[in-house]
Amino acid sequence: MRVRGLSGILLLIAVLLFVLPSAASYYTDWLWFRELGYEGVFLRTLNAQTAVFAGTFVVVYLFLFLNLRFARRRTAERPRVVLGTGGDGRPIAFEGRQLASLAQPISAIAAMLFGLVGAANWLAWISFFRHVSFNVRDPLFGYDVAFYVFRLPIYQLVRQQAIVMSLIALVGCGIYYVFSGSFMVEARPGTSTWPRVRLIPSARRHLSLLTALVLGLLAWGAWLEVPSTLITPTDSSVAFGASYSDVYARIPFLWLTVATLAVGAGLSIWHGFGRRGWPLPLAIAMYVVVSAGGSVYTGFVQRLVVTPNEQDKERPYIEHNIQFTRLAYALDRVEERDSPGDASLSPHDVADNAGTIENVRLWDHAPLLQTFSQIQVIRNYYDFVNIDNDRYMIDGKYRQVMLSVRELNTSAMPNPSWVNERLSFTHGYGLTLGPVNQVTTEGLPVLFIRDLPPVSTVSLKLTRPSVYYGERSNEYALVKTWQPEFDYPKGEDNEKTFYNGSGGVPIGSFWRRLLFAMRFASTDILVTRQIRPESRILFHRNVVDRAAMLAPFLTLDGDPYPVVTAAGNIVWMQDAYTTSSSYPYATPYSGPLRAYTDVNYLRNSVKIVTDAYNGSVALYLADPDDPIAQTLNRIFPGLLRPLDEMPADLRQHVRYPEDIFAIQARMYATYHMTNPQVFYNKEDQWSVPPLLDSPQSSKEMEPYYTIMKLPREKQTEFIQMLPFTPSKKSNLSAWLAARSDGAHYGHLLAYIFPKNSLVFGPQQIQARINQDQIISPQITLWSAQGSQVIWGQLLVIPIRDALLYVRPLYLRSPNDPPVPELKRVIVAYQNKIVMEETLTRALVSIFGSSVASALSPDQLSSSATSVIATPVDVDVPAVDEAAVPDDASTTALAAEAQTHLDNMDKAMRAGDWALYGEELKKLRAVIERMPKTK
Repeated sequence: MRVRGLSGILLLIAVLLFVLPSAASYYTDWLWFRELGYEGVFLRTLNAQTAVFAGTFVVVYLFLFLNLRFARRRTAERPRVVLGTGGDGRPIAFEGRQLASLAQPISAIAAMLFGLVGAANWLAWISFFRHVSFNVRDPLFGYDVAFYVFRLPIYQLVRQQAIVMSLIALVGCGIYYVFSGSFMVEARPGTSTWPRVRLIPSARRHLSLLTALVLGLLAWGAWLEVPSTLITPTDSSVAFGASYSDVYARIPFLWLTVATLAVGAGLSIWHGFGRRGWPLPLAIAMYVVVSAGGSVYTGFVQRLVVTPNEQDKERPYIEHNIQFTRLAYALDRVEERDSPGDASLSPHDVADNAGTIENVRLWDHAPLLQTFSQIQVIRNYYDFVNIDNDRYMIDGKYRQVMLSVRELNTSAMPNPSWVNERLSFTHGYGLTLGPVNQVTTEGLPVLFIRDLPPVSTVSLKLTRPSVYYGERSNEYALVKTWQPEFDYPKGEDNEKTFYNGSGGVPIGSFWRRLLFAMRFASTDILVTRQIRPESRILFHRNVVDRAAMLAPFLTLDGDPYPVVTAAGNIVWMQDAYTTSSSYPYATPYSGPLRAYTDVNYLRNSVKIVTDAYNGSVALYLADPDDPIAQTLNRIFPGLLRPLDEMPADLRQHVRYPEDIFAIQARMYATYHMTNPQVFYNKEDQWSVPPLLDSPQSSKEMEPYYTIMKLPREKQTEFIQMLPFTPSKKSNLSAWLAARSDGAHYGHLLAYIFPKNSLVFGPQQIQARINQDQIISPQITLWSAQGSQVIWGQLLVIPIRDALLYVRPLYLRSPNDPPVPELKRVIVAYQNKIVMEETLTRALVSIFGSSVASALSPDQLSSSATSVIATPVDVDVPAVDEAAVPDDASTTALAAEAQTHLDNMDKAMRAGDWALYGEELKKLRAVIERMPKTK
C-alpha cells in the first residue's frame, strides 16, 4: 500500500509540474491564435502534427511489437534464463516471462520517439502531398525541382527511420533468441576448428528476413543518393553539384550498389530458408567491396582523368551550376547596363539631380542611435532599439528619413515591481523622425517629429503614438484593469491612460487567470484584485517573436521597421522569406548572415504588417510566382493575402529588404560571370570593398538605402545599392541597385563599368582622403584635442554617368554621455576632394555657387525643429565662376600666393593646423584663378 501511495504521489507531482503547465501553455497559445483570427493555422498545424505522430507511432509500434512478440515466444516458455554464474558461484538469471514482457513497453517507447521526430517534420510531410511544381527540371535526371525540395526530404526521412526501426527489431529479436537458447553451438565432427554456431530454423528465417529488409533499405538509400549528388558539394572545388567524376564514376557505382544490395537482400532470404551458411556473409562482403571500390574508382577518375583536363571536363557542370544558382537567387532577373563612370558633371547636372543630392544620407545608424538616445529618450525607462530608413511625402516633397520608435524598457525602471512592470508601465510612446541630410548648426540631427507628447513640424502627423507591440516588448502586460496605465511624462506629473484597443486575450474569468498563472508561473495573476471582467492579457508582444509564432515556416528578415500610416498610426513592417537547401546545382550561401548559411534558394515572398497598438497581424503574398509560397497557400488557405489588398498608404513604404539584397549581391559578385571559361578562371570575380572603419580596423561596405534618380531614368526613387570592386583590387567595377517604388519594386539593376578604364573605388577614395593636406591635419588636430573622430559610411552617389563620393565625419566626446555630432562632410569628385561643414557647401566648392540655389538648405540655424535655414556661403571659390578683378595680374596673384605660403609655414611651425588648412584653401583658390588672368 505504501508503494502504491508513493507512486500515486509521484504521479500527481509529475502531472502538476509538467503536464498541466504544458497543457496550459498549449491552450493559451490556441487562445492567442484565435484572438488574431488565425485559429485555422493553429488547428491545421495541430492536426498535421497529430496525424504524422499517430501514423508513425502505429507503424513503428506494430512493426517492433509483432517482431519482438514473435521472437519472445521461446523466451516466455522458459521460466528462467541463465546467463552464467557470478564470482560467488550463484547463477545470473532472468525470469523468462518478465524478460518477454519488455517487448510491449520497448515498442511503445521507441514508437513514441519516432512519432515525435516525425511530428517535428509535419510541414515537410504535408508539403509532400500538397506541393506545387517549379516547372524547372534538372539537367541530369529530368526531375522537377519540386522533387528535390518537397519529395526527396521525406524519402530520406522515411528511409532513415525505417533503417533505425529495422535495426532495433533485428537487435531486439537477436537478444530474445540468445536468451531463449535458439543459438546452438556445435562442434565440427572430425576437426579441431572453432565450433559452429547455428540457429533454430524459425529464428534463422526471422533474422534473415529482417537483415534482408535492412539491405533493401540500404539499397533504397543508395538509389536516393543518385539524385542527391545534385544537392551536395562536388568532389571538385570548381562548382556545386554533380561533377564529371560524380556522373561517370560515383553515380554508376551507386547504381551498382543498388543492384548489389538488392541481390544481397535476396541472398539473405535464401540464407534464412536454406541450410547453407555462406549466402548472408557473401551479401555483406559484396556490399563492402562495391562501396570501397566505388570510392577508389571515383578518386582515380578525379585524379587521373579530371584534374589534368579540369576546365574541359567540368565545363557542362559549371554551366549547370551557373544556370541554377542564378535561378535559385533570382539573379537571372538582374538587368545589366553599361556605364562609363568617369563622365564629367556640370553645375546644371547637379541641379537637375537635386532630388538625389537632397537625400544623401549623412547620418549613419550607430552615431544617430547614440544621439537619439541622449536627446530624445526623455526618461531612463525608454529606449531606442535601432534606426530605420524609409521615405515619405513631406510637405509635398519626396524625402528619405531616419526614424526610431521610443519603446519601453522595464529593466531600467527605478522602482521595479509586478504592478509597475505588468499593469502600469505597459507601452512605449511615440517615435523620433528626421531627414537624413539635415543638421543643426550644432551638428545635431534635425527632427521632424520629436518629444513627448510627439510634436511634428511637418505635414506628417502621429495621432496614436502608444506602442504596445515592438522590438523590445518581450514580457506580458495586463490592460483594461482597474490600474491606470502610465502614458507619458508631463512636467512633474505623469499622464495616465487606459488601453482602448482590441489586442490581447480576455482574462476576466477565474479559469483564464488560473491558466495564465500556470503559463507564466505567476501567482500575482491569480490573486491580484486589479483585473476586471473586460481585462485582457497581451503576450508574444515582440513583433519578431509574434511573426515567428504565427508562421514558423518562414525565415524572417533581421530588421522590422516602423511605418507611420496616413491615419497617424504606427505599424511594423517585416519581410519574410521562403527558403530551401535542396535546389539542385545551386551553390549554398555562406557569409556574414549566418541565419541563411547553407540556404541555396531564397525568395522574399511575404510582407508582414503588425499594428503597434492592437497587435493585429496581416501577411501579404509579395511573390505569387514562388512555388514554396504557393504550397503554403495550399496548406493554409487564406493565410497569405494578395499584395493588392495591402492599404495604399502602406504599399508606399514597402521596401526591398536588406537580407536578401545582401545575399544576392554576394552571390552576384561571382555569378554575374556566365561564361564557363571565365567562371572557371575567376577572371572577373568581384568583391564587396572593405572600408576603413577606424584607424585600427576596417569592415566590408554594407548595402544602403537612398533616394536617387538612377542613370537614364526620369524620376527619383527609393533604392538600395552596393558597389563592387574586382577581387583583390581597389578600383570600382560595378554597382548593384534594388528598386522599391511602385511597379519597379524588386527590379535589380547592375551598372557595369568598362574594364579598360579606371573608376576610383571606395578604398582609393579613402586613401586620397587620408593623404589630403587639409583633411588629415584637421583630423589629427581634433584627435589631439581629445575628441573622438567617427568616420561615417562612404557613399557612392551615381549622377548620370558620373560618381560622387560622400563621407560624413562625426565628433564625439570620449566621456559619457556620448552625443556624436556631424561636423564635416567630405566630397570627392574626379581629382577634387573637399571637406566642408555641409554637403551643399562642399558641392559649391567643387561646382560653383550656382548649385546652391537649386538645393534645399542642409543646415538649420537653431534648434532641431527650427525651419530657419542657414544661408549657404557662396563666397567659397569655384572653378567655373571665379571672379577676377580687371587689374589683377600674374605678378599680383603670385605675390598673394607667396603670402599664403608664408602663413602656412608659420602655422606649421606653430602647430596651428586649423590656420594651416585655411591658408591652404586660400592658396588653392589663388592658383585656380591664375589660368583666367589675362
